[in-house]
Amino acid sequence: MHSVERFEAILHELEKKKIVKVSELSQLLGVTEKTIRIDLVALEEKGLLKRIHGGAVLHEESGSLFPIKERKSKYNERKLNLSEAALTLIKPNETILLDGGSTTRQLANLLGDFPVTVITNDITIAYELMNKELVQLMVLGGTRIGTSSSLFGVQASDLLKRIRVNRLFIGATGVSIEHGLTVLNSFHIEWKRQILQCADQVTLVADSTKFEKVGLIQFAQINDVNEIVTDHQLDVHIRKEIEQLGVSVLVGN
Repeated sequence: MHSVERFEAILHELEKKKIVKVSELSQLLGVTEKTIRIDLVALEEKGLLKRIHGGAVLHEESGSLFPIKERKSKYNERKLNLSEAALTLIKPNETILLDGGSTTRQLANLLGDFPVTVITNDITIAYELMNKELVQLMVLGGTRIGTSSSLFGVQASDLLKRIRVNRLFIGATGVSIEHGLTVLNSFHIEWKRQILQCADQVTLVADSTKFEKVGLIQFAQINDVNEIVTDHQLDVHIRKEIEQLGVSVLVGN
């Protein structure tokens, strides 16, 4: 098992149990306790957990990094403001692609007042849009992995090679000047890299808690996107650095 796969497994166990023991992880993953301790050090350095005697717990500030139900209620107002700002970028009759995520799901909820075509691989986004008469919906098929609401697979990948959209709205686990855009799960990587290639304009939607945090795997550099939609709590120095890279920053109210 590669280190990234172990990282994912450790974080998955933390998500379920909130606390993990080195001895249990060693047995679960079939590696030595020394290897687990090294992994925990690496994850702690990324701010994803906090080591304790004999194990680890979730880092108290890392909740926004995990794709868990807490995100549905936490930061709702902030995400609504981001979504309202993102909505202003969409023109009638455009074709947009919505990557899975809580903020893009909120954006989907706001659509419906003008004609637009939406492509997504996220079943919760599709559910938000299915009764909106002015929205032409295309759902990319595939397989649901774990508790994710997104679908991944050959069908979606093949179709992406043949489509072109006006704008992509994409999310990330972490946004860093040095390390770029990152996610926690390896099955997101090829999907995100592929959707970046089929859009005329790429918009990253990420609230300020995501900045200067780093997930496990990089899928793009910051300047691979055209603009970033975020909230007013983004550090002004980070914003200036991003804009110096040629990426515009749109701040929600």
